[in-house]
Amino acid sequence: MKFWCKSGGWASRKAIRTLAGMTPADVRSVAVIRHAAMGDLVQVRPFLIETRRYFPNAGITLSLCSNYVRGAPDELADRIHVVYGSDRKDVAVSAQLRRARELGYHDLVFDLAATPRSFYLCLLTRAKLKIGFPYKAIQGRLFYDATVPRSDLRYETENMLDMLALLGHRWQYPPVFNMPGEPVVRDRPFIIYFPSASTPVKCWPHGHFAELITGMAAQYPDYEHIVLEGIAAWESVADIMDKTQHLANVTALKLDDLDGTVALVKGASLVVANDTGIRNFAMACNVPTVGIFFVTPVFRYWPRYGHHDVVFTPDGGVPDVDSVFAAARAMLAVRD
Repeated sequence: MKFWCKSGGWASRKAIRTLAGMTPADVRSVAVIRHAAMGDLVQVRPFLIETRRYFPNAGITLSLCSNYVRGAPDELADRIHVVYGSDRKDVAVSAQLRRARELGYHDLVFDLAATPRSFYLCLLTRAKLKIGFPYKAIQGRLFYDATVPRSDLRYETENMLDMLALLGHRWQYPPVFNMPGEPVVRDRPFIIYFPSASTPVKCWPHGHFAELITGMAAQYPDYEHIVLEGIAAWESVADIMDKTQHLANVTALKLDDLDGTVALVKGASLVVANDTGIRNFAMACNVPTVGIFFVTPVFRYWPRYGHHDVVFTPDGGVPDVDSVFAAARAMLAVRD
């Protein structure tokens, strides 16, 4: 193999020599580090699928963080390794180091996290080659043998797959997620609105959601309009339902079960949501989406394939209701 880059990637001289003596069939062990929340964990699925395709003889270890294991695609890995996270601050440093070293030796290590925790994990892990996508060049030289550029202007799932392209792999496009489970079938087609997010600062105002849902319910009376409630106390949708209680085709729903949530998302005609894991699951299930952004980097979480749109303003202000309404109508028109 060789590194397929000129100026857009980096590899040490030692890494170039090492890779030249390897073929995909020679790779017997691969570690993939992904320390991220549920919505970001789903984005690693194509990488694991493509790793299996390119290195058919390799066992795959997925390294997770203890406070971020919900929703992990463990069925795509042969082994799961879990380091202690922020939920286990009581664990002694010596025990944390022992757990980190349990990742063991691998032919290839791919760091899909690029966090302080994943940096020290790379330092403690022996491997023929360590590959990452850090934001800063100095981090690449310190922790890895080869890197690809990381950008907030590129869809992160594809940015991660660049690490396999660096080694000469032609990954499938659009990326393949292979989300498990069957879609929910309800009495009529339905649209999901998820007004929550990981933090309140990412949430479009509930008053805007209520206005949007009122307009959509009138525009699409044959659809069921489901307002999905988050699991935390602050994620209540009671105020939205108070403003839409006169609409017979608007329903509130709360699901604590991840498999049930994914099944519901799979059956939807459209998902309208903030920057949140529910939207990421919908995109992974090839369900049309409209994302509402005003805090997080929009292009990092916006696939340009399929039926996915985002609403944002150039100055990062809160998008107006009419803009989201127009985007939702456009997505439904494309689907129909």
